[in-house]
Amino acid sequence: MPPLVAPAAELTRDEVARYSRHLIIPDLGVDGQKRLKNAKVLVIGAGGLGSPTLLYLAAAGVGTIGIVEFDVVDESNLQRQIIHGQSDIGRSKAQSARDSIRETNPFVDVRLHEVRLEPDNAVDLFAQYDLIIDGTDNFATRYLVNDAAVLAGKPYVWGSIYRFEGQVSVFWEDAPAGLGLNYRDLYPEPPPPGMVPSCAEGGVLGILCASIASVMGTEAIKLITGIGSTLLGRLMVYDALDMTYRTITIRKDPATPKITGLIDYEAFCGVVSGDAAAAAAGSTITPRELRELLDSGRKLALIDVREPVEWDINHIDGAELIPKSSLESGSGLSKLPQDRLQVLYCKTGVRSAEALAAVKKAGFADAVHLQGGITAWAEQYEPDMVMY
Repeated sequence: MPPLVAPAAELTRDEVARYSRHLIIPDLGVDGQKRLKNAKVLVIGAGGLGSPTLLYLAAAGVGTIGIVEFDVVDESNLQRQIIHGQSDIGRSKAQSARDSIRETNPFVDVRLHEVRLEPDNAVDLFAQYDLIIDGTDNFATRYLVNDAAVLAGKPYVWGSIYRFEGQVSVFWEDAPAGLGLNYRDLYPEPPPPGMVPSCAEGGVLGILCASIASVMGTEAIKLITGIGSTLLGRLMVYDALDMTYRTITIRKDPATPKITGLIDYEAFCGVVSGDAAAAAAGSTITPRELRELLDSGRKLALIDVREPVEWDINHIDGAELIPKSSLESGSGLSKLPQDRLQVLYCKTGVRSAEALAAVKKAGFADAVHLQGGITAWAEQYEPDMVMY
């Protein structure tokens, strides 16, 4: 691939000293370092994947780094989001990341975009940069990044992680030599809602972020400088437990519709399935309503549909664990009491809505689920509950 970025005019004396280990690599050298200095890279998210990617791109000498991030640092982030520290809890992630980058390399121009990436701002934002790094953890934003990158004519590096596994690829619709393809050539449609849990629900091995982010950063450097063979047209899959890397060839799918504009990505990906939405309509109660039911003395069955490892962390007193998977397979339905109201809950209300659909289909017409899950319950009624 030709270099994505033209070289800067020069390197200062201090820059030569800082990047000397790059400069003596024949394939990279002074010319490659000048290209890095002249590059503008936008990183979506300063989380698990964004953290190591940001630090290494800054250390490598990428001259301008933009950060799209609107969240604040939470204690649960620190297990993997190494750009933040204990003293950053409660701070803006974007500002925390900027301070860490400046400590790593004061020569980097850090630009903060403390906004949620939306269809009405994505294309204009992408147009300001040479390359996009997508480290987001939800399908709605992934499809938005892809479509906006296509419309802006920008290449982007994509990565994802879940538990012990990760994936990385490069997408660029306008790549030279007829090599163009985009994320929709790999994943034409998002998975059914609730099928793939987020890291917040399914977990992720913290150090996996470093493995995947280091590959993402490497791909960015290769694109900027024009060295090596990138993952454009290939999907790299990493299994940390087996310690295996494999690549899968991706080809342009003639059936992929041409992207001509941006859409409502939340609606496209869905938060819950149609069956779950139908089941939850009129059968959703708030934490306050649950509190009133419990205080009234009415007989009810409080059903926790999360996984056993989550139950071990916290649960509502008086609840019984019947995981969503067992309700959907039918094996757990026999455990549901039939002489009382069934109230289902999960962490945030998404999985319990999906489980509610299976329960209602089995004939439990009066069953309901808890809006916002145990997270909302704890915020309102048990603020001292251990959360995850």
